[in-house]
Amino acid sequence: MEQLGYVPNRAARALRSGKFRAIGVITQNLMRTGENMITAGIAAAAEERGYSVTLRQVSHPETDDLAKAGAYFSNQSIDGLIIVQAGSGQMPSTLPRNIPTVVSDSRFVDSFPSVAADQVQGTGLIMQHLFDLGHRRIAHIAGPTDSGSANTRQLIWQKYLGKAGLPLGPIAYGDWSARSGYQATIRLLREANFTAIFSANDEMAFGAMRALHDHSLRVPEDVSVAGFDNIALSDFAIPPLTTVTQNFEAIGRALVDLILDEIETPSGEREHLLIPCDLFARQSTGPVNVERR
Repeated sequence: MEQLGYVPNRAARALRSGKFRAIGVITQNLMRTGENMITAGIAAAAEERGYSVTLRQVSHPETDDLAKAGAYFSNQSIDGLIIVQAGSGQMPSTLPRNIPTVVSDSRFVDSFPSVAADQVQGTGLIMQHLFDLGHRRIAHIAGPTDSGSANTRQLIWQKYLGKAGLPLGPIAYGDWSARSGYQATIRLLREANFTAIFSANDEMAFGAMRALHDHSLRVPEDVSVAGFDNIALSDFAIPPLTTVTQNFEAIGRALVDLILDEIETPSGEREHLLIPCDLFARQSTGPVNVERR
């Protein structure tokens, strides 16, 4: 085989076995940390299991981009489809109907089996940590409103304040970038007084810390800052960032396990797996400053 340069014909093998050993993946924006790392986990796990991956990025799911992606995969030789993220997109009628599909997108979890980080538990860990430090005026930098994860984190932040009998803290919105976190913090400083900021992701938390520094406020002595994701840079911020881990690679690998189970033995059940988060309490959070209470 080596001397003749023989390469197995995948199409012929598929005709014989009924399997293409290929998975389709739809995601919104590979520039975003979570989507990038989940997709990397999918690619690694698929390769280990002998499957190839075909990727379509849907930059604007609110348009017909998602429908086009569905139509594309309807005409591709794939055994299963994974939707990592589709933003505010609605379920397109063009999605392949007879191909197993699993998702990590909260908008579609009622329709397909899913794997996701436990956003409720992770947000609860951050809020309880800040409460334990004495903070009661906790501002929130929320992610974009088309993100189900961002909306869940905002909702749990609100619930924790409500259960404690506290007024809703000030809120500003970002787009997951450090720059938007910086700008959101500037708006918060103009509008309200607070002792802590819970940022919906780490990158916006980095921007928040820079904005506080530029306004001569110390972290955590004057304002505590907590993020979400525990990206690699979190441990190297000044000060190191308190955050919770979303195990993106584990999510990607679990999505592959789930889709391959559906391919081999379709169950018809909508299994929903939640990957727990872990709190990493670092130096960006500390006891409330009594002078700012």
